[in-house]
Amino acid sequence: MLEKDVEARGLWSSKFGFILAAAGSAIGLGNIWRFPYTTGQNGGGAFLVLYLICIILLGLPIMIAELAIGRHSRRDPVGAFEVIRPGSPWKLIGYMGVTTGICILSYYSVLAGYTVGYIGKSLAGNSTSYEAFTSNPLVSIPLFLAFIVITVLVVQGGVKNGIERWARILMPTLMVLLVILIIRSITLKGAGEGLAFYFKPDFSKVTGSTVLAALGQAFFSLSLGMGAMITYGSYLSKDDNLVASGCYVAFFDTLIAVMAGLLIFPAIFAMNMSPDEGPGLVFKVLPRIFGLIPGGRIVGAFFFILLSIAALTSTISLLEVVTSYLVDEKHWLRRKAVWIVAAVTFLLGLPAALSQEGMVPWLAKLPGLGTSFLGFMDWLFGNIMLGIGAVFIAIFTGWVWKKEISSKELREGFPGFDRIAPVLFFLLRFFCPVVILIVLFFIFKAGV
Repeated sequence: MLEKDVEARGLWSSKFGFILAAAGSAIGLGNIWRFPYTTGQNGGGAFLVLYLICIILLGLPIMIAELAIGRHSRRDPVGAFEVIRPGSPWKLIGYMGVTTGICILSYYSVLAGYTVGYIGKSLAGNSTSYEAFTSNPLVSIPLFLAFIVITVLVVQGGVKNGIERWARILMPTLMVLLVILIIRSITLKGAGEGLAFYFKPDFSKVTGSTVLAALGQAFFSLSLGMGAMITYGSYLSKDDNLVASGCYVAFFDTLIAVMAGLLIFPAIFAMNMSPDEGPGLVFKVLPRIFGLIPGGRIVGAFFFILLSIAALTSTISLLEVVTSYLVDEKHWLRRKAVWIVAAVTFLLGLPAALSQEGMVPWLAKLPGLGTSFLGFMDWLFGNIMLGIGAVFIAIFTGWVWKKEISSKELREGFPGFDRIAPVLFFLLRFFCPVVILIVLFFIFKAGV
């Protein structure tokens, strides 16, 4: 691609801007909502240690691979595979990523809408239960639509003026809010027990399911396998060190997850509550905790502002995956692409928004599956499709893409790459595919 075409397509204005945007892509409800309850269900400190190991050995290599594919091709996920292996079936992996991105965005925006609703709910001191709040279509659907519109307004601004500009505001704000709430949480009476649960590993509690849970959380929290990092990597300069950039993104993603646990576990133990509450931990338990502490309404509102910001940084990247495909491959104007994708996303997400108890019975419990439409979408696209995509990306980079070309790409901006190349290619060729396939096997075995 000619340099003028690259500039017209868009580039990050700085490495720092890219890191904030890419970290925002990875950071989302999975870090602040899913990570704490998964840690609580799997014994605390020992799970945390296993999770950190998996981030380094599993998530980071695939992230670096996606960034390299994106920067080398200067294209969206579909075009990237076509540039590197023209005329081959590998671009189907790109199509799978684009499809996965829009499907995840459709139900993720429903959940993200709830976080916005809970800001007002907290400020008003509304004690309506989570089930009653989410099962009202006059509440959930407008919140769902509002979150999609907010995401569109950011993404239509493009790379520098949209995504990067808002990442520079949203990510530091997220960090500041987390720090404020953590200080409040760890100063509660009885918080020490929660800190011990979180940071003192008890490896006697580790089982095979604990290891698998850590692998799954590490992989899926980084949002790999759908082409988001291929897309973001395509806007990187050749002067950027891809390995260092990937490390920074993984570090910030992991830091936010660890900080979320540091916020939640001290508060739970201070209130003599159980850490293994499950998926309802944030929406069901924390509002009750906030209601028992001084200034609880304000603290609760701040927490859900934080959660909304985390969700927004993820929906931005999900929308950008599909938008970049339409801009690159179909030559659509960005504004047109963004709004059309948003309309399709809204239609795809309506069944998920109507799948809460008390709305549409067969959507709340799909016949033969025993789960809601939203739960099925999360299982299929949030677990299975992302995992399949990551396996193919690892195999493509490790075996299909010529090693001398991929190594040259990774050496750009990082002259010392050859020192770590053997380790990286071993992980991509052998370790990552095997481990992810094992995780997928057990996910299939467990069912929806």
